[in-house]
Amino acid sequence: MRLFADRADAGRQLAELLVEYADDPGVLVLALPRGGVPIGYEIARRLRVPLDVYVVRKLGVPGHEELAMGALASDGTWVLDDDLIASLRVEPSALDEVVRRESEELRRREAVYRDARPEPDLRGRIVIIVDDGLATGATMRAAATALRRRAPSAIVTAVPVAAPRTVAALRGVVDRVVCVRTPEPFHAVGLYYANFEQTTDDEVRRLLAEAARETGRRVSA
Repeated sequence: MRLFADRADAGRQLAELLVEYADDPGVLVLALPRGGVPIGYEIARRLRVPLDVYVVRKLGVPGHEELAMGALASDGTWVLDDDLIASLRVEPSALDEVVRRESEELRRREAVYRDARPEPDLRGRIVIIVDDGLATGATMRAAATALRRRAPSAIVTAVPVAAPRTVAALRGVVDRVVCVRTPEPFHAVGLYYANFEQTTDDEVRRLLAEAARETGRRVSA
């Protein structure tokens, strides 16, 4: 069941559900790279608010990397699915190796995407965390848990498609969940897109630069 042509189409559809935040100087869109950035870009354009990234890495089960046993945020916050880890008998050494590898990739992406820019001040702001979809929701929970410590006034999770039970669980972690569709039964996120090609580092950098130029033009106008 294809719901979206691509991530840009999904972002435009999702932006229509967020118009109440348009032109609010206290709103910031934080996209989870890489796949969340094209969606966050469309939302930031439609709402006329700034866009930035927050890097979170999924901790995939060894041998079944698409299955998340947890996630790691850029400030070191961990979220682990202890029941899944126990049921699959993931050894502590194997978990440590996944964390080590993903920590290295997280640092690499931080350097590539942020390019020495300071992280935005979130105090008192409404933060809209964006991704291209939620299956287990591990990365989104890690992001929200870490960002909550930076004292935003509210955290909104916004995604085009998500598993219903993941949405229900997230409502205990964030202030609001906005989702275009919650199919039941839920399949892999990519199945709801006609085009789900991997977003590249270059595309992330390009979209962040264009969003910054748009914000600059509005401020100077």
